[in-house]
Amino acid sequence: MRNFFSLLKREFQLFWQNKILRMLFIGAPLLYAVLLGYVYSKGKATDLPIIVVDMDQSEMSAKAIEMFNDNEVLTIKTVLYDKNNLAKIAIDNDANCIVIIPKDFQKMVLTKRYPEIITIVNTANILTANFSSNAILACLGTLKVGVQMETLRKQGVPEKLLASQFEPFKTTVVKKNNRSSNYLYYLWPGVLSAVLQQVMLLALALSFASEFENGTFKILVDKSPSILQMMSIKIIPYLIMSFGVWLLYWMFTFYFRIPFFDNLPELTFVAGVFVLSVSFIGILVSILIPSQLKATEILMVIATPSFILSGFSWPLSQMPSWVQGVANVIPLTHFLNAFRILIIENGTLSQTKAPIQSMIIIGSVCAVMAYIALYFKKKQVLKNEI
Repeated sequence: MRNFFSLLKREFQLFWQNKILRMLFIGAPLLYAVLLGYVYSKGKATDLPIIVVDMDQSEMSAKAIEMFNDNEVLTIKTVLYDKNNLAKIAIDNDANCIVIIPKDFQKMVLTKRYPEIITIVNTANILTANFSSNAILACLGTLKVGVQMETLRKQGVPEKLLASQFEPFKTTVVKKNNRSSNYLYYLWPGVLSAVLQQVMLLALALSFASEFENGTFKILVDKSPSILQMMSIKIIPYLIMSFGVWLLYWMFTFYFRIPFFDNLPELTFVAGVFVLSVSFIGILVSILIPSQLKATEILMVIATPSFILSGFSWPLSQMPSWVQGVANVIPLTHFLNAFRILIIENGTLSQTKAPIQSMIIIGSVCAVMAYIALYFKKKQVLKNEI
C-alpha cells in the first residue's frame, strides 16, 4: 500500500512538472468556463435588427413602429416605404425579420375591413428568428388590444366585455430561407465547417514541428532553399485534401437531402480563402512551437471553442466586445457568416466582401509572421552547419 501511494504521489509530481499538461487540464476548463459564461452572459437576445416597411405612413403604423422600438428584443435598422430590393436590403442589414404594414392599414382597421400585417422571418438562425418573431407578435398583439378596446369603449361597450373582443386586424408570419426550421439544415453545415478547421489546424501543427523534432529540417532547407517554396510544400497537400473533403461534404447534401444547390461556385471560392487562412495559422504555430505535441495542444485550445464564438448559433452582437474581438480573429467566424449569406439567405458574392476581406487579412498577417519565423529558423540551421 505504501508503494501504491508513493507511485500515486510520483504521478501527481509528473503532472505538475509538465507545463503544457498542467495548462490544458487546469487552464482550459477554467478558460472555457469564463469564456462561455461571457458568451451567454446576457441570457437572452436583445436589440435584434428588423426592417419595417411602412406603406401606410399613418398614425396607427407610427404607433406600431414606436412599439417595436420600445421592445428590448428589437431594434429597427431602417424604415422603408416600398418593397423594392427588399431581399438585398435585408441581407445588408442582417435583419432577422421584415414587418410589412400594408397601404391604407389604418383606414381598413377603422372601417372593420380586417387588414393583414405580414412578418417575414429569416430562419437562417432559428434562435434569433424565434426571439424576434415572438417579440413582434407580442407588440402587434398589444396594438390589437389597444385599437379594438378604444373603439369598443367609444361605442359604449361595458368594460367587462372589452377583453374578449380585440381582433381589428390579422397578423401572418412567413418563414423565409429555412421554412421548416429544420435543425439539420441549420446546424449540420456549421458544425462540419468547424470540424474542417480543427483537422486542418491539427494536421498543419505537425508540418514544421515534426521536421524540427525529427532533425530533418536541415534536409528540407538543403532541398528547398526558398522559404516560400517550403511554406507552399507544407500547405499544398492539405489544400488538395481539403478540396476532397469539400466534395465529400457536397455529396452528403444529396444523401441527407439538404437543399444547398445555389451559389456553390461562389461558396467554394470563399471556402478556399477560409482554408488558406486556417493553413497559415497552422504553420505559424508549427514553426514557433517546435514540438508536435505542444503545437497540437495549443491549436486544440484555439479550435475547440471556435464554433461557439463564431456567432453561428448565438449572435455575435450579444457577446461582450472583448469576446467579439477574439471571435473576429478566428477564420471560422467569417466563413460561417459568408456561408449563411450565400447558401441559406441566397445572397451574392459581393455581399460577402467583408468576411472575405477579414479572412484575407488574418491569413496575410499569419503568412508574413510565418515567413519571418521560418527565415530565422533557416538562418540558425545554416549557421550551425558552418
